[in-house]
Amino acid sequence: MSIITPVASDTAVVTLEDVLLSFRACAPVFNALGDKYRQDIVMLLAQDERLNVNQIAERMPLSRPAISHHLKVLLQANLIQLERVSRENFYSLTLEAALAGLRQLVERAEVSCT
Repeated sequence: MSIITPVASDTAVVTLEDVLLSFRACAPVFNALGDKYRQDIVMLLAQDERLNVNQIAERMPLSRPAISHHLKVLLQANLIQLERVSRENFYSLTLEAALAGLRQLVERAEVSCT
């Protein structure tokens, strides 16, 4: 599946395989953000910067175990980070890597798929 698409001489050649690799790399982000509750958690963290499970549970119609599950998925997708302070776990957004991967996917798709 190495179909090479010609591009401008000052730009690297991007293949459809490169696009597929970018899709695969972004799959955890798509999976994580495909759920409305995880989207809500991301928005809460965007607003408050750092929250623990109890603080998130107070603002959502979900049980603590359900919130913990959603936080685990967001952690695995590298959309949030965990900071342990004493006996509490605090969560905050870390979107830089995910956004960089999504940008790369869009750029590769623009070059190879249009």
